[in-house]
Amino acid sequence: MRAYAGIGCHFMAQWMDRSTLGYTQMGGEGANWVGEAPFSTRNHVFQNLGDGTYNHSGYMAIRAAIASKTNITYKILFNDAVAMTGGQANDGGLTVPQVARQVAAEGAKRVVVVTDEPDKYPPDVSWPAGLTVHHRDDLMEVQKSLAEIPGVTVMIYDQTCAAEKRRRRKRHTFPDPDKRVIINELVCEGCGDCGVKSNCVSVQPLETEWGRKRTIDQSSCNKDFSCVKGFCPSFVTVHGALLKKGTGVAADHELNDGVVIFIDHEQILVVG
Repeated sequence: MRAYAGIGCHFMAQWMDRSTLGYTQMGGEGANWVGEAPFSTRNHVFQNLGDGTYNHSGYMAIRAAIASKTNITYKILFNDAVAMTGGQANDGGLTVPQVARQVAAEGAKRVVVVTDEPDKYPPDVSWPAGLTVHHRDDLMEVQKSLAEIPGVTVMIYDQTCAAEKRRRRKRHTFPDPDKRVIINELVCEGCGDCGVKSNCVSVQPLETEWGRKRTIDQSSCNKDFSCVKGFCPSFVTVHGALLKKGTGVAADHELNDGVVIFIDHEQILVVG
């Protein structure tokens, strides 16, 4: 399978050996394949599209693909933040059900939602007819099924941006699970399967006298816990623990009496 990149942080997938090649300007996602498809032996491609770009102008590209009856699956990455410009919320209060209803109304042949939390949607959500919700563990199977459907299909991948999770937790505006995952380097064999399963930047190499192992950078960990799906017995889950805070090198003490001097009519206290 092949995918096109879009404007956003998922643009970097082009550098990750994931068969993601090519990109367009914001709002042109998929338009390149609309023109290329009649001359290609390939029958189908995926097109990544961020929720911020969708809200800005990407919706028009989806309409163009539907009008031209192109075989393409749009992967709308709903990460709940316009990450390129500081993590703001989408203007207008864009929601996953709203996006699903919009693309279905335009004529998408099938619309599915893939998420890390399938149970978070209330039972009274107004989904379009035929929509199904899947756990992200089923991502590959869902993608394969969509690729076999002629026309335009849409998969909305709903998962909050990892960087935004960390920011919001510092501000106490996002749930913070009371557990952490660490790796016992004495047990770890350095296979790296935890990094393969999670593709997480917090899974980092650790050089030891027994060779290269793995460690979890707790300062950048977003508590996704997908790393524990790696085939490894070295993980330890700790509940109720807090990170150790560093201590300053300067001791707290009262300032000594100083001398007040004036420079260019500015009053300055010089500590003696």
